[in-house]
Amino acid sequence: MLPRLVEEGIIPLSSEGDASTLEVTMVVTPVATTEARIAESLGLTEQELHQQALESFLHDKKREVLRHRLDILARYNAESVEDLESRIAQGVVAEHPAWEDLIVAENLKARLEELDAHLHDLQGAEGDRAN
Repeated sequence: MLPRLVEEGIIPLSSEGDASTLEVTMVVTPVATTEARIAESLGLTEQELHQQALESFLHDKKREVLRHRLDILARYNAESVEDLESRIAQGVVAEHPAWEDLIVAENLKARLEELDAHLHDLQGAEGDRAN
């Protein structure tokens, strides 16, 4: 691919003419400049933009985890991870694949707690900056 780019003049050879030395010129809009423009257009500081973006990202992840956990619980008509475990123990639902789904649901519950902790930390950091 690189030789074709040189042949087509997309990547010029250096002035020394050494075929192994290429001069690559790229026009890149720095991310920081883009972020500054976005923040300004929204009436936010870049720090506020980052904060809100991170919170939004974490909330999206939390929704994904909740949806997955609820899908598992609904599959067994359970209201909680504990309820699913009880249904398995009582034989209301078959152990397989319910047991594996229970493990996944427990891991998702732990992931939700982790995401909540991150959100709490962010909100605490936001409050610290306001003071």
